[in-house]
Amino acid sequence: MAEAINFDQIFEGAVEQGKEPKRLFKEAYEGAITAVSYAEILLNQAIRRYGKDHPVGYPDTAYFLPVIRCLSGEEIRTLGDCVPVLNRVRAAMKEEKTFANARQWGEATWYAADIIEAIRYLQYSPENPLHVPPWTGFIGDPVVRQYGTKMVDWTIPGEVLILGRARDPRELARVVNKLMGMGFMLFLCDEVIEQLLEEGVKLGVDLIAYPLGNFTQVVHCANYALRAGMMFGGIKPGLRDAQRDYQRRRIRAFVLYLGEHDMVKTAACMGAINIGIPIITDQPLPEDKQIKDWFIYEPDLEKAIQLGMELREIKITSIEIDAPITVGPAFEGESIRKKDMYVEFGGTRTPSFELVRMVGPDEVEDGKVEVIGPDIDTVQPGSAMPLGIIVDVYGRKMQEDFEPVLERRIHYFTNYGEGLWHVAQRDIMWVRISKGAFEKGFRLKHLGNILYAKFKSEFAAVVDRVQVTIYTDEQKVLEMRELARQYYKKRDDRLKELRDETVDTFYSCTLCQSFAPTHVCIVPPERTGLCGAVSWLDAKASYEINSHGPNQPIKLEGLIDPVKGQWKSVNDFVYQNSQRSIQVVNFYTIMEYPMTSCGCFECILAMVPECNGFMVVNREHGGMTPSGMTFSTMAGTIGGGAQMPGFMGISKSYLASRKFVPADGGLARVVWMPKALKDQLRPQLEEAAEAAGLGKDFVDKIADETVGTSGEEILPFLEEKGHPALSLPPLL
Repeated sequence: MAEAINFDQIFEGAVEQGKEPKRLFKEAYEGAITAVSYAEILLNQAIRRYGKDHPVGYPDTAYFLPVIRCLSGEEIRTLGDCVPVLNRVRAAMKEEKTFANARQWGEATWYAADIIEAIRYLQYSPENPLHVPPWTGFIGDPVVRQYGTKMVDWTIPGEVLILGRARDPRELARVVNKLMGMGFMLFLCDEVIEQLLEEGVKLGVDLIAYPLGNFTQVVHCANYALRAGMMFGGIKPGLRDAQRDYQRRRIRAFVLYLGEHDMVKTAACMGAINIGIPIITDQPLPEDKQIKDWFIYEPDLEKAIQLGMELREIKITSIEIDAPITVGPAFEGESIRKKDMYVEFGGTRTPSFELVRMVGPDEVEDGKVEVIGPDIDTVQPGSAMPLGIIVDVYGRKMQEDFEPVLERRIHYFTNYGEGLWHVAQRDIMWVRISKGAFEKGFRLKHLGNILYAKFKSEFAAVVDRVQVTIYTDEQKVLEMRELARQYYKKRDDRLKELRDETVDTFYSCTLCQSFAPTHVCIVPPERTGLCGAVSWLDAKASYEINSHGPNQPIKLEGLIDPVKGQWKSVNDFVYQNSQRSIQVVNFYTIMEYPMTSCGCFECILAMVPECNGFMVVNREHGGMTPSGMTFSTMAGTIGGGAQMPGFMGISKSYLASRKFVPADGGLARVVWMPKALKDQLRPQLEEAAEAAGLGKDFVDKIADETVGTSGEEILPFLEEKGHPALSLPPLL
């Protein structure tokens, strides 16, 4: 990717000549000097203790010290590598108090903070993680990738960094809850963390509200954002202006700088401005001493949030939800442990089901929510109750094929509720309601209100009327579950008929292009999108709902290679929609012109030449693999829209597909995967192995990390087990 041209032009006119905020610039200069000096002191101490050649870096990242790697391109591997970096940034610091220099001081502060924090991580080990939850410290690559899909489809509409100390903790808590309800990703630093925890606000990785820590730990917000540019945008290390341009255009972020100013924090804020992120402070700044659109005074936190959203052109549209809890995507990852649970439904304890069905206009009363059976206030804490949920939908553009697409959204919409927890689907779903939600007044009718509001707002193109019925009477749940199972069977029979060969249209998915501009995902019936979230039916429904959206039909025309799966029409579509960077795509092999990978993939499929097979590693696995790389390192290589023969991002479900790389030998080529992934997918893999004639015991022939993490280590195991990959034609 070429460098962006004259990125700094976006700052022109922000400061009028003769009206420079000299005091603010002086504060930033002194903060940068302080940060660089502190980094030099800590670095010298570390070198004396450990030596120049001692390794330095963060856990779970392929980007070394990410700020330095992204902006300068340098691979900082040892303490000695840090010395020239600090020497260079100090030498480049001009004393003249200008806006351009202030932004440069900000970048120098980021470099220094990255080194300071990396030195702290010399003490890191799995047994000594440095941070106790909810504090996060450095946030590893797997977490950045985990939320990639939600960043690209704007489920997460933007990012907000809040640092310092709020005047009124209750007001801060109210604003943060509002931001979480809107789905924002939050980064928190300094006293605001303790203030929020004391106000009972839940924070943590699962809530995409990251309490980073104090002082220079604010840099973990910067290195998160910059890694997103490399992971999803395919921006090469050292393309500084291209990275800054990407951040400004695609990472919708702003900063709330609260409480008394600190010179190092002010310098760090200048670093944010340097990549296009505006600062809003609650500390008085005379109007002629502010920096127009970049460093702004607004004492009212509600107005500050509104101002930040306007500056970053973030628009939130939603229907008011009648519920006593906060509702938003930020709570989707919240876990409710048994001790925190007021009541649960389904799982293995009680019968349960959920169903979305299309009905006629006379069969639904829009907005009606009915609970049939006892409510949760009739049972003791820790109880289990039956649960059935039926969402009846009428719409002039509604189709039966949309039913399962909408039904899967029950999972997400329920989890959006603070204190609600939902796993699985259909008649094996499992729901918990926390004691905290119950104490706030949450009852089952409110669950219906959430589902009603979310279906109406997110599926407005096809949904005209929605009615929700919730059953807790066990006899009624059992009766209606049988009805639901008839719907499930009909859908399954329909899905079994869907084969790549029985359709004449595949669908594109370009959601991730907001972050990875050259990536084009193609979704056929027997392969979900590499993020695992988009099936062929999902894409078809999405196109019907929004014909100008990210899922477009591609008519299969001009068959070029039936074995490798190549069509002229698909090649033409990918070429035109990848900024003319990808000319050829094969669907059924990873060895030649495989599909590109964005960065949101659940797993990576990679060649293991020594074993004549493939390995699979999932995002959650942090260890070494037979490729000689960790997941993070591989992901950094193949992500961002790259096409890498022998490597490809995939979904977990694709492993059990009949069309799993058939041109390469299919499932028989899989020689290694992490044990946790193998255990998770065992039922599906065993079924797929039997269908492929490999036998049910094939899964036990796949090596994992308990056998070894290199080709040489696992080869004897594969030979002993008689793994079929060893007798297949050579991959190379």
